[in-house]
Amino acid sequence: MSERPIWRGTLRLALVSCRIALVNAHHERNNLHFHLINPKTGNRIRTQTVDAETGKEVERGDLARGYEYEKGEYVILTEEDFDSARVESSSTLNIAKFVPASSVGPLYVDNSYYVVPDDDDSADVYAVLREALQESGMMALSRLVLFRRERAVGIVPLGKGLVLHTLHEESDLRPAKSAFEDVPKSAPDKEMVKLARQLIERQEDEFDPSDTEDRYEARLREVIEARKEGKPAEPEPEEQPDRGNVIDLMAALLNSLKQGEPRKAPARKPAPRKAAPKKAAPARKKRA
Repeated sequence: MSERPIWRGTLRLALVSCRIALVNAHHERNNLHFHLINPKTGNRIRTQTVDAETGKEVERGDLARGYEYEKGEYVILTEEDFDSARVESSSTLNIAKFVPASSVGPLYVDNSYYVVPDDDDSADVYAVLREALQESGMMALSRLVLFRRERAVGIVPLGKGLVLHTLHEESDLRPAKSAFEDVPKSAPDKEMVKLARQLIERQEDEFDPSDTEDRYEARLREVIEARKEGKPAEPEPEEQPDRGNVIDLMAALLNSLKQGEPRKAPARKPAPRKAAPKKAAPARKKRA
């Protein structure tokens, strides 16, 4: 295991258990980081912590965290207060129940971690649990203390392994009903839906990880290289949006389908057949 685990413990289902470790599924790649600079001097800006009322600077080590329960009124909490609210950590991940994986929408997923067997003796049990989840289409639900906070988690199979997702609370999500309340309730025309499905099928393809490339950051790196060499950054040609008002949706869908059709060679007209030569009529006998 090349990556350092963030948690080690036991995954338990009834009397079956195996030792596991959690590894971050996301990593901090070489993202661009910027500092605030005084352009007149080229020096970095230092941030100061200042008392909002007195204007005096306060050392960061002397600061405390407070909760504003009324305007300008705060409850000051100490580290002991935070420790008293902390849920007791456990090294056992007990599976509480199983739910259809499709019933947990993508909006609930927060962070993701790879679940890997932590010793050779756990590999067999790990493989059995993975295959059982794969064949049943289920997600295992449990709770886990990560970074001093208890989180609801869901475990699903992924390829040869398992993935653990930390899940948002229901109260963290805006109700979908409020977002979609202005969407018309009328059913769309079936013929137009059929044409739209043909468009989807025509552009169907396999997912490529390069589809998620951050093109803005890639372009920004080009700008930085140009500025390092003292060259002006050339702006990317702006694509002009189509501001035409699509009135006839059916015609637009049909035209979209026609644009992707391969051009057919014009059919050749058959050459005219030559008339067969007429046979000479037999000569009539002259009467005596």
